Amino acid sequence: MSRLRVEPVHSKAQLRAFIRLPFRLYADEPNWVAPLILERKRFLDRSRNPFFDHAQAEYFLALRDGKVVGRITAQVDERFQAFQQNKWGFFGFFDAEDDPEVAQLLLDTAGRWLTAKGCDRMVGPCDFTTNDPCGVLIEGFERMPLVLQPYNHRYYPGLIEQAGLAKAMDLWMWEIQISDRAKVHPAIFEVADKLPEHGVTVRPMRKRELDAEVARFVGVYHSAWEKNWGFVPLTDAEVRHYAKDLKPILSEDWAFLAEKDGEVVGAALTLPDFNEVLVHLNGRLLPFGWLKALYWRRKISRVRQFALGVKPEFQHLGIAARLYTVHFEAAEKTGIHLAELGWILETNDPINRALEGLNGRIVRRYRLYDRALSD
Repeated sequence: MSRLRVEPVHSKAQLRAFIRLPFRLYADEPNWVAPLILERKRFLDRSRNPFFDHAQAEYFLALRDGKVVGRITAQVDERFQAFQQNKWGFFGFFDAEDDPEVAQLLLDTAGRWLTAKGCDRMVGPCDFTTNDPCGVLIEGFERMPLVLQPYNHRYYPGLIEQAGLAKAMDLWMWEIQISDRAKVHPAIFEVADKLPEHGVTVRPMRKRELDAEVARFVGVYHSAWEKNWGFVPLTDAEVRHYAKDLKPILSEDWAFLAEKDGEVVGAALTLPDFNEVLVHLNGRLLPFGWLKALYWRRKISRVRQFALGVKPEFQHLGIAARLYTVHFEAAEKTGIHLAELGWILETNDPINRALEGLNGRIVRRYRLYDRALSD
C-alpha cells in the first residue's frame, strides 16, 4: 500500500521541490506559462517579501512514497483581519495530481494550521492576498493566461469541492477589442469628452519616477477598492516592492493617472502581457533566456488592464469613462488592440455594466472557495 504524507517546507531542497512541482504537473499543458524560478524564490522568501512584516505562512508538500504529488500554503494576515474585522485565514499555491486523497489531505492540513492560529474560516486560493494572483480557473481553459493570471487543470474545482469547500466569490475577466469605437456605447465617449470642463486631466505614468507614481496609483487603489470583498490595503514597503516588480513590464503607453487641482483622483494600470515572453523561457532567464526576452517582448500582442479606479468623491465626473477611452488612443499608438480587464467581482454591477457598454465579453471566470474552521 502506498504511503501518503504531508510535510512542511523547511529546507532549500523542499522549497525547490515546492516551486518545481507545477513544471511537472503542467508539462503537457500548452496553455500553462512557467513563472520565473528566481522570481518565485524571491516571492516566497520570508526575509524579502514585505507581506511577512504583518503575516505568517507555512508551506506544505504532499508526498506519496517519497514523490511530491501536491503543494499548498496556509497564511494568516493580521493586517487583513484588522481591516476586514474578521478571523479569516487563507490558503494558496494549491497544486496537486488528480487525486482526491491528496487534495483532501493538503486542504485539511492547511485548515488545521489556520485553526491553530485562531482562524475561523479558510478562504482561497490566494498567493498570498487578493492583491496577488488568486482564484481557481473554472472557465477559460482554452486560453493562455495573461500576466499575473493563474492557470490550473480542469480537475482542480472538483478536487477542492470534494474536500468540503464551497464557492465564496467568482472573479470575472472581460475581453475588449480596443479598435472599433462604433461598438462602444456612445455615452462613454460623450462623458469622457466633457472631462476638461471639470478641470481633470489624464496623463501617462512616468517610469523615471516609478516609486512615486506607484504610490499615487495606490492612493487611488486604496480609496476606490476599500469596500470591496476581500480587500486589504498595501503597506508602504509592499508598494515599493510592487514598483520594483512592475518596472520591467510597465509601459508608459498603457498606465495613466487622472489629476484635478494637483491631486491624483483616478488611475488605470494596464500591463503588456509579459506572459507572451515567459512562455518561451521555461522559467529561466539564464544563460540565454534574457536574449529571448528581449526578442519576444517586441512581439507582445495583448494587454491586461490590472486595475482602474476613481476616488469615490470624484466618481460623478466621468473620469472612469476617460480612463477607458484613452486606451483606444494607446491601441492606435502601439498597434495592440486586444485587452483583458479585471478581475472584477461578480457582485460589482456598476463596473460589469460599464464593461458591457464597452462591448466586452466575459472570457474567464475564477472562483474563490471557503470552508468554516472548527476548534
